[in-house]
Amino acid sequence: MAKRKVIISCAITGSIHTPSMSPYLPVTAEEIAASALGAAEAGAAIVHLHARNPNDGRPDQSPEAFEPFLKVIKQSSSVVVNLTTGGAPGMTIEERVRPAERWRPEVASLNMGSMNFGLYPMLKRYKTFKHDWEPKALEASRDLVFRNSFKDIRFALETLDATGARYEFECYDTSHLYNLHHFLSEGLVKPPLFIQTVFGLLGGIGAHPEDVMHMKRTADRLFGDLYRWSVLGAGRNQMPIAAMAAAMGGNVRVGLEDSLWIGAGELAPSNASQVTQVRRIIEGLGLDAATPDEAREILALKGGDRVGF
Repeated sequence: MAKRKVIISCAITGSIHTPSMSPYLPVTAEEIAASALGAAEAGAAIVHLHARNPNDGRPDQSPEAFEPFLKVIKQSSSVVVNLTTGGAPGMTIEERVRPAERWRPEVASLNMGSMNFGLYPMLKRYKTFKHDWEPKALEASRDLVFRNSFKDIRFALETLDATGARYEFECYDTSHLYNLHHFLSEGLVKPPLFIQTVFGLLGGIGAHPEDVMHMKRTADRLFGDLYRWSVLGAGRNQMPIAAMAAAMGGNVRVGLEDSLWIGAGELAPSNASQVTQVRRIIEGLGLDAATPDEAREILALKGGDRVGF
């Protein structure tokens, strides 16, 4: 019997962690490209990409900031590229969709509901920062609502459907699954749905095994065989939740966007190190990591020859 293929996604840098938190967090275009290619070489079928200001590490959602690393990745690897439409929580939806609208990736992330987005507990761990914006951004998250209204979601879908992109639907709580079901019922999204259930961020669902089971049961009931399930565990929850989901038939996401760690108190030296670790877990379960082309087939993607970079 053929082994089941598990799609490993790797989120390379994100907008949550700041440069002072880890010397290994990619910031410049060169670092992002090299880290993405390392993750692909280690077994990631998909790389999920944000851009940053190379001088101070701030999130940068200008399409021009993505161009240098997109072209390097495309020239050097067949990995599937997934561009964020999350950007950073304080950005407008118009700002957030511009990179995917411009570069027409195979996959774009799409957050499926508004939520509190509390990053301020990190201030207990980190006391010194390289840049003034870092502690200010963390402190401001006490009063931060990450807006993803029905109008916003529809705007993103209508803008990006024209590019042929499919979506990584990021669901941080049960209501987000119901929001996605609403858009499916309205005919605004089409299966197979790639659903990324997110666990352990303050403002979303927790990271207890029962939370994972609850999201899976709800998605099964709402979507049946119309979706492909993946998980993202934040921080120390990354590997335990990945192991649980892989054993339950799911796909997994790792990367320095989601966790800076490779073990208790040990910073991950690269995105590739996390991919390697989760791949060992997958193979220890008697499963195989999907190749980029296998991921394209599983998710019904348009192909790397139809992107805009």
